[in-house]
Amino acid sequence: MDLLRHLRYFLVVAEELHFGRAAEELGIAQPPLSQAIQRLERQLDVTLFDRSRRRVALTPAGRLLLDEARGLLAGEERMRALLRMVRDGTLGTLRAGVPPETPAVTLQALLRRLAEQVPGLDVDLQELTTGEQLRMLADAQLDVGLVHQPVEAPDLRFGPTSRTRLGVVLPRVSPLARRTEVGLADLVGHGLVLPPRATAPGWHDHVVDVCRRSGFAPARIRHARNPEFALGLVLAGHGVAFEPEGVARREVRVVWRPVTGHPLYRTTSTAWPAQSPHPAARRFAEIAAATLDEGCPEPMAVPEVETARPWSVVFAPQAAGTGR
Repeated sequence: MDLLRHLRYFLVVAEELHFGRAAEELGIAQPPLSQAIQRLERQLDVTLFDRSRRRVALTPAGRLLLDEARGLLAGEERMRALLRMVRDGTLGTLRAGVPPETPAVTLQALLRRLAEQVPGLDVDLQELTTGEQLRMLADAQLDVGLVHQPVEAPDLRFGPTSRTRLGVVLPRVSPLARRTEVGLADLVGHGLVLPPRATAPGWHDHVVDVCRRSGFAPARIRHARNPEFALGLVLAGHGVAFEPEGVARREVRVVWRPVTGHPLYRTTSTAWPAQSPHPAARRFAEIAAATLDEGCPEPMAVPEVETARPWSVVFAPQAAGTGR
């Protein structure tokens, strides 16, 4: 017996207290409705309606079932609504990976947009390299990721791409720093600072190939997993790095110069499994692409605290060469 369907029939009869009107509201004939109520009574082993008088009335068991049935059917509807939200990717947990070098304000904007546009979705954001994301996507330990192209993975689907122009990062004292732009062939004799190949094999090989085809065969390749370490190696004279302009602004002792012809762009796209993808994967891809295309948005204003402050503190950059 379909208990929930029979309970729905019971509720309509209990509210109408008339089998004819209840049947009309349900869109069925009266005999099948009466038979359904009788089956429900037999299943529960109680009498739900008093039919001994000219009008239909609820028995004590019927009155008790009325409240219970309403709660049960309301719970069923809530369950169905929740499952529809999970199916549509607006509820549940999304395990998402982002590259370690993603700027803080970009992460802030991404999480804010996700919270605004998919408020029921719990986004478990993890800092992972492209290589780590590809392994976790393959092992079903990650639902979606932001990876650096090129990536050869037939089992993955990719969302819209976002391109970031890269320039060369040099020590400010380098003779090349006097130029407005630098050709790759001008870097002959320098080393190159790159993320380890394992973090993004396709991207690593692409950069090396572009350099060599343009006349720059690095004297030595050193590895840096994060931009801060890369800047340190550049300052130490261990090579040049290719980074977005915003990275170079973090360190006053380096300069960023465009590369002649703009041959290097970091292309990032969302990736998710082709088989049984998370329902929110495509929505995440759209929001992430729009956020990355903005570059580095302005950080959100910190709300004013409604309390008196005993003093104001102003931080100023330390002057070069001073000990204070």
